[in-house]
Amino acid sequence: MSDFGQSIDNIIFGKAKIFGYKIIKFTVFKIANQKKHYSTYILSDEEAHSLIEVVPERGALITRWCVQDRDILYLDEERFANPQLSVRGGIPILFPICGNLPDNFYTYKGKQYTLKQHGFARDLPWEVTEQVTDNLASITLVLNSNDRTRAVYPFDFQLAFTYQLRGNSLKIQHRYTNHSTENMPFSVGLHPYFLAEDKTQLDFDIPASHYQDQRSKEIFPFTGNFDFNREEIDFAFTSINSNSTSLRDNRGRLEVKISYSNIYSTLVFWTVKGKNYVCLEPWSAPRNALNTGEQLTNLESGDSYESVVEMSVNNF
Repeated sequence: MSDFGQSIDNIIFGKAKIFGYKIIKFTVFKIANQKKHYSTYILSDEEAHSLIEVVPERGALITRWCVQDRDILYLDEERFANPQLSVRGGIPILFPICGNLPDNFYTYKGKQYTLKQHGFARDLPWEVTEQVTDNLASITLVLNSNDRTRAVYPFDFQLAFTYQLRGNSLKIQHRYTNHSTENMPFSVGLHPYFLAEDKTQLDFDIPASHYQDQRSKEIFPFTGNFDFNREEIDFAFTSINSNSTSLRDNRGRLEVKISYSNIYSTLVFWTVKGKNYVCLEPWSAPRNALNTGEQLTNLESGDSYESVVEMSVNNF
């Protein structure tokens, strides 16, 4: 090979290197840690101009997801800054219940327990156990049972959530492990707040023909549209027939697709008038499942269960 050919093999232009006159692009994945309101892990894919921000201290919350330098999620910064308030925004984790219980009570083996709406996982600090920047940006966070959780939920467990960022995709892998000596009942869900500047410009593909209005408890046929003049919309789609759903922002020319494992049997749509977000939430069971047993997961002693929710963003 000539000196010219050898020099060509060693030329690097930005993120691309020429090998034998073929250009190979390098994708750069990074994880940084910054102190904002709380310690925040920033996972980035520089080639795709995408990132997520994760706050372990606030329930392993994804506070931001940005694709091609565009924010996908809503976050109420004032509530987020106050540790005494539940967060409205990002992607909260729901465990061991989704939704609320009547008067916040459930009964297990004849004993009554108090458990507030959506459970406790979104309020507790999680521990970062693994970080990966090889072919993707990935972080794993763990929540173990403790005296505080056992007071309201009498089981020993470990939750491990892995957030994986690559390109326009965010994959959330979940692992639930039962360290108790008896079966552990639970439900799990995600509560993503999608930024919506003009809700009238949104279209939805929800794989169900009916929904239950969670305020009136009445069941209605679903026509594909929502009345955003209502003060609050809180609809549960409990008979879904597909493992994916999506929303399209016609104003922003953006589509968000959500796919999920079979454990997720319910989709909930929630929003409040005057707020620029909509929530499209995969739940493994409907409200009050700890009392009714409906779609409740019962994990045997010593067993683990894994599930996945993946979200992707595309322009159109």
